[in-house]
Amino acid sequence: MIKKRKNYVLVLAILMGVCLIFGNSQVSAGDINWLDYDEGLSQHKESEKKVFINFYAKWCTYCKVMEQETFTDPAVISYLNENFIPVRVNSEKEPKTAELFRVRSLPDTWFINETGDIIGHRKGYIPADVLINMLRYIGTDSYKKVSYQKFVDEK
Repeated sequence: MIKKRKNYVLVLAILMGVCLIFGNSQVSAGDINWLDYDEGLSQHKESEKKVFINFYAKWCTYCKVMEQETFTDPAVISYLNENFIPVRVNSEKEPKTAELFRVRSLPDTWFINETGDIIGHRKGYIPADVLINMLRYIGTDSYKKVSYQKFVDEK
């Protein structure tokens, strides 16, 4: 009976360990690899990737909605992590950076090309289905060839 109890405890401990390991890896694998502005610029210099910058504030309602809905979408997470350097800037804590980009309302999303030139930006909340189209449009350099509307219509 003692041997069965030890085996039960051992199996239970192994199962709990497996759940903890796989549970944590799924959470961390499912997050956007956000960098702060300085880290993003540093990585941009060493990379051939475009930069995605999201300006937000803790008090901003639509920033929170975007964080909870848009930035948890698996397609958005995957595309951002693979094709962009994702940067997140709290405009209250980094007012000089927000001023540099002339951020006047939140959220505000910016796209920077590989050489550091501004591609464009969009103010306000962006739903996941719209953002993934924008990411693909910019990520594939389609913005150089066709209008956004034509790109979306051809999908």
